[in-house]
Amino acid sequence: MAYLSVVTGLVLLIIAGDILVRGSVSLARRLGIPTLVIGLTIVAFGTSAPELVVGVKAVLADAPTLALGNVVGSNIANILLVIGTPALILPISCSVPRLGRNIAIMLAASVLMIAVAMTGTITWHAGAVFVALLGCFLGYSALRARTRPEAVDPLQEFDGGATKPDSVPMATLLLLGGLVGLAVGADLLVGGSVDIATAFGVSEAVIGLTLVALGTSLPELATAVAASWKGHGDVAVGNVVGSNIFNILGIVGVSSLVGDLPVPAGFTRVDLWIMLGTSLMLVPFYRMRKKVGRKTGAVFITLYGAYILYLADTGATQPALG
Repeated sequence: MAYLSVVTGLVLLIIAGDILVRGSVSLARRLGIPTLVIGLTIVAFGTSAPELVVGVKAVLADAPTLALGNVVGSNIANILLVIGTPALILPISCSVPRLGRNIAIMLAASVLMIAVAMTGTITWHAGAVFVALLGCFLGYSALRARTRPEAVDPLQEFDGGATKPDSVPMATLLLLGGLVGLAVGADLLVGGSVDIATAFGVSEAVIGLTLVALGTSLPELATAVAASWKGHGDVAVGNVVGSNIFNILGIVGVSSLVGDLPVPAGFTRVDLWIMLGTSLMLVPFYRMRKKVGRKTGAVFITLYGAYILYLADTGATQPALG
């Protein structure tokens, strides 16, 4: 029953997240909100809504390490799996606009998260800083985009971006339906994940790093593979970097505002450093303007498989730092 709950929850989150974005974008367009603002706010937040709702629900369900594991595991999967898989189809370029700046911000956010995690608990004080930094990042991105609008296509990966917006009543219905779907899906996913963790005697953190993280990364993976088939695999790199920034500053930030996030000792010994290490792997490709080819993609996927095997072997993380 727990497995059915997890699968149903993931399906609901994916569908509801897509519906939420469609309804939000349609409503924003009907209200005359500029495309740039829609892309930097509504689409950015909407596509990460499943992870955000899962994080908040996990904290409210007294499973905060599940939320933390989801973020760390998703960031690792985004680099190794979401970039590695489409690279097997077609070499991926690392020269999308402002990629270097965003990689630097991703690395800085990762280091900041590690520094805060070393204290043993991510409290609301740190969460407030994270959310404020995310606001600064979005604001700065909007200002820079105004100076180079030709380099920005914030809706390029949103399938409904070029279609006629839905009517206001329909957009409102989609928006509300998406929110309800996210809430129900998150409740099923978190509840099922906690039951599985209890049944197998592993920590909620490990479930978050594996099952939940992989599940919530599936939409990004599907989008990246589809883009690669169309010859636009380079878009996956920009999307992954942006998603990782939002995961740290947005999801960890908001979740810790709801309740403290105790950091398992295993995270500070291994998982957070793997997250930082995988992020650093993008630097040489950007600096040397090299493409992520098939061999590198295979290495990325192999490394992700090795990490999952490591988690399966260790079974559970250590208690939170004190």
